Amino acid sequence: MRVLAADRTIRCITERASRLRRETAVRPATAALHAGYKPDPITQAVAVPIYQTAAYAFESAEHGAALFNNDVEGNIYSRLGNPTNAVLEQRMAALEGGVAALAVASGAAAITSAVLALCEAGCNLVTLPQLYGATYTLFAHVLPRLGIEIRFAASDAPADVDALIDRNTRAVYCESVSNPAATVADISALALVAHRRGVPLLVDNTVPTPAL
Repeated sequence: MRVLAADRTIRCITERASRLRRETAVRPATAALHAGYKPDPITQAVAVPIYQTAAYAFESAEHGAALFNNDVEGNIYSRLGNPTNAVLEQRMAALEGGVAALAVASGAAAITSAVLALCEAGCNLVTLPQLYGATYTLFAHVLPRLGIEIRFAASDAPADVDALIDRNTRAVYCESVSNPAATVADISALALVAHRRGVPLLVDNTVPTPAL
């Protein structure tokens, strides 16, 4: 069953990537207005509806079990997924040229989710020194309690970042434009360093637009 679920996941990701390639072929303004949503076939309403629900009906007990086992795609509970949020996620992925996106309730939740998806006890994350205050608190005081080492580079220079990466590094982190210092990260150079060492570059892109 796990193999089947993995096959379905791979197929879904492939289909989503194909759809996003079509959507990112349009202008950013078009993707911002239309990506991820088709008008309802009954009402033909062009505006995305707001689904104010926590729970969803299942076709049967078997269907519910398949959803919870990740054997099929579908809505289970709005904390896990919501049709309105799904449109936003697909729209952002189209604007960013990515495969998928995840909408959460705050920037802190986004950063925490991204880091914990990659890091676990015993590994480390290398970050630029200029950080938003809440991010610094998370990195300096919270994540170390989970056994995740945070390594602060001496400067924004890619060489200083490269010097801290080792076999236990899981990601490099930066803010595209730091808050509040407003320093601009050399994302291309940092990405080159990170990818050459086999780790992803995580970017807090709060200030600029993804259309850049």
